Amino acid sequence: MMLRPRLHDLYIGRTVLLTVLATWAVLLGLDVVLALSGEFEELGKGSYSIGHAIAWVAYTVPRRAYTLFPMAAVIGSLMGLGQLAATSELTALRALGLSRRRLALSVAIALSLLTALMVVSGETVGPWGQARADLLRNSARANTDLAMARYSGLWAREGDTFLNAQSGEERLSATGGSELVLNQVRLYRLGSDGQLAEVTYAETARHDGQGWSLHQVRRDLLGERSASREVIDQQAWDSQLDPTALAAGLARPRNLSAAELRSSIEYRKRNGLDARDYEDNYWSRWFYPINVLALCLAAVPFAFGSLRSGGMGKRLFLGILFALGFWLLQMFFGRMAGALRFDYRIAYALPPIVMLAISGFIFRRKVG
Repeated sequence: MMLRPRLHDLYIGRTVLLTVLATWAVLLGLDVVLALSGEFEELGKGSYSIGHAIAWVAYTVPRRAYTLFPMAAVIGSLMGLGQLAATSELTALRALGLSRRRLALSVAIALSLLTALMVVSGETVGPWGQARADLLRNSARANTDLAMARYSGLWAREGDTFLNAQSGEERLSATGGSELVLNQVRLYRLGSDGQLAEVTYAETARHDGQGWSLHQVRRDLLGERSASREVIDQQAWDSQLDPTALAAGLARPRNLSAAELRSSIEYRKRNGLDARDYEDNYWSRWFYPINVLALCLAAVPFAFGSLRSGGMGKRLFLGILFALGFWLLQMFFGRMAGALRFDYRIAYALPPIVMLAISGFIFRRKVG
């Protein structure tokens, strides 16, 4: 089988790409409209306005496109190949001596271009846009000055005090409720003259639903000509910062890049923290291109015969069925990995293997 692209490869690739792009545009458009309509309920909270809602949705478009691409790829591939099968063009290509493997390879090469683009977007534009969107919405709704820097974590302001936290998470407290924990916290307080008067470092800052407390505190008091330090194991922190707004301002694991996820995993393992959510999202990034191509290749055998006499509704139904089946299979193995604590690489490798095994069995039985 020659791997050099031929005219028929370009023709099949163009047909599949056009149907995938059209499907992708429809799904993304519906998702954007639904997201925007859902934001209308938040209007009026704080200073949140229609302009903020539109900007929030616009910032999240790259992340939405990344998430919807696998479904758009399988539905678009089936619709494109079904179109070729319905007009007997696949049959004509088979009559010219092209094998089904060569036709499947043409589809895979065409989709690999879009998949590579989505991988790059998922590591760059997607996380950046989602972080900007979350900060924009949370700052407007809570009327709190929030900022999220890529290398310096979360920033917030309350009066003359500025807070910086490298990371944070919500977890269950000892009483069974939820608490917000900020890690590696620094508090900078300005004096009445605008000069830095106090710097406080705390290993953690916790909000248990009743109030804030600082743990393993080191405070530096800066005078005009002097400086002093005090070390405190734990103390209450009188602050009105909204823990909900701060928690929403923290980057969620699914919105981080692979490099940031890797750093977070190493940090949590060093400090004895639960890193399963981060590992789940980290390995999902690595298996993203494999899953997309495996899902589409698994659907290719249905183009030989079963879609020849079917209409658009049948192709759409099969595409959605494949996408949902793969998503449920992946979710099942992911939940099993989290519950039984086995390697997430195994959990993400099993769904494409199962789908390709079933597809390979059907592939061998199909006759074109």
